[in-house]
Amino acid sequence: MKRVSLTQYLIEEQRRHNNIPESLRLLTEVVGRACKTISHAVGKGALGEVLGSAESENVQGEVQKKLDIISNEILLEANEWGGHLAAMASEEMEQIHPIPNRYPMGEYLLLFDPLDGSSNIDVNVSIGTIFSVLKAPAGMQHPTEADFLQPGTQQVLAGYALYGPQTVLVLTTGNGVQSFTLDREMGAWVMTQKNMSIPEDTKEFAINASNARHWFPPVKRYVDEMLAGTTGVRSKDFNMRWIASMVADVHRILTRGGVFMYPADARDPDKPGKLRLMYEANPMAFLVEQAGGAATDGKQRILDIHPEKLHQRVAVFLGSKNEVERVTSYHVE
Repeated sequence: MKRVSLTQYLIEEQRRHNNIPESLRLLTEVVGRACKTISHAVGKGALGEVLGSAESENVQGEVQKKLDIISNEILLEANEWGGHLAAMASEEMEQIHPIPNRYPMGEYLLLFDPLDGSSNIDVNVSIGTIFSVLKAPAGMQHPTEADFLQPGTQQVLAGYALYGPQTVLVLTTGNGVQSFTLDREMGAWVMTQKNMSIPEDTKEFAINASNARHWFPPVKRYVDEMLAGTTGVRSKDFNMRWIASMVADVHRILTRGGVFMYPADARDPDKPGKLRLMYEANPMAFLVEQAGGAATDGKQRILDIHPEKLHQRVAVFLGSKNEVERVTSYHVE
């Protein structure tokens, strides 16, 4: 494959589809640079004294790791001054982060989970950054939380960076899914996979099986059928994979297929799920659909959900289309 940089791809995408104006391209490049900085911090690990707990909690009530806070600050500082954004929102912050008055206000809104899979940080397992870009409402003067509450169909760009043996940046602008690998010597994102595609059928699923006793009947039925293998109604054996880092699990599915599930369960029946709609489910659903997969909350398409609050949670079933449709049909029944 001819070496195509992230910048070249974005410029050519604008020429083909007229969907990446200069301000959105520059914003994407800034996010890409921030992810390089986070990758560098992650790569240093104990040498950079960035491992371990920060002894604090985020708005979700989760104990923060040092790298959670560092990654959040890197993304805020990188994106504040460029003039492309009106405001940002992070999984790690209760309120939105308007662009300070000393900088020009742009036309986009950026949402991010600065470091997904925090439980894996200290054990050197793949983690990542998830991001989503929305257009600010027309005529908006002073950004508020309500301006962010747009359905996932309104995303103009979404992606993630995966910090693993290689650092990769995967993104969609609404015309397929492209993957870029960080060339560490050059410091550049180079396209390494074009038009990633998820097969409609699969023999792999990802779910936290330790919660099995709490699952609702549709999930129990679906997983039991897969576990029954060739002797059951599915007549084929399935493998289970669970990394406990959504970025890593979704990257595997984008690369070779599978279905990822994080359902609501009976521990708190009124809680719609654990994953955040705005920072995790929406950008991942956008990517998965663009790669030919499907993503639902068990009842409806995730991208059609109209958010009611910034940190809204949701059940997630995404990946190979036929499997997502099957488990969704069990919920509807």
